[in-house]
Amino acid sequence: MQTRRNISVFICIALMIFSGSATLNAQRNDKVLNRPYTDLRHWHMGFSVGLFAPTLGFTHNGYVTENGETWFMEQPSYSPGFCVNGLFDLRLNEYFSLRFTPGMYFGNRTIKMRDNISGTIEQQDIKSTYIVMPLDLKYNAIRLHNVRPYMLAGVMPVFDVAKRRNRDLLQLKSSDILLSIGFGCDLYLPYFKFAPEIKFCIGLTDLLQRNRPDLDDDPDRLKFTQSLSKVRQQMVVLTFYFE
Repeated sequence: MQTRRNISVFICIALMIFSGSATLNAQRNDKVLNRPYTDLRHWHMGFSVGLFAPTLGFTHNGYVTENGETWFMEQPSYSPGFCVNGLFDLRLNEYFSLRFTPGMYFGNRTIKMRDNISGTIEQQDIKSTYIVMPLDLKYNAIRLHNVRPYMLAGVMPVFDVAKRRNRDLLQLKSSDILLSIGFGCDLYLPYFKFAPEIKFCIGLTDLLQRNRPDLDDDPDRLKFTQSLSKVRQQMVVLTFYFE
């Protein structure tokens, strides 16, 4: 008898939960869709603002100077920068679109160089002003009322137009190509579409500038360049799109 009563109570609770869930779903289905036809446009434009964190990855070769020094380079912390982009979106079909988001990134990286023998530390700030031209393929999931998550992947050519200083301890090349992958979520508001997005970018080229004629009169400063076999950059980019 007690068992039957427990089963009855369980069934009543389940029915209440199911009924509440059905009511909630009905309310959600009755929710007004903001901008229901915005994704049917063949193409559209927008803009974004955001932050990015550039980092450098150093590969050392174990070079030892005539004085027995072994230099180790690192970027000990992130230095967030500011970015602003335009947006040109071309609809391919219901789920895919091609996006071109040219813009500018403004950032700074602090590099520390340490001699493992004496413990001597040198430091250099590398300021960058990037012109970027990302091209991404965007996959849009099914729209859930006023929310639509998405993923994207692509390439991002970058050109650093900041002025180079002669006699820097390290000098980097001015251009690179990065592979990128990321995800975000389109939020449909009454008057526009808002999309927070995070993207991870990995550089494909060696940025180290090995040809240093500016150091011909001070060859000892070449030891920092000679201690590295390659330098590659990575970025984490957080952007907010308005479409």
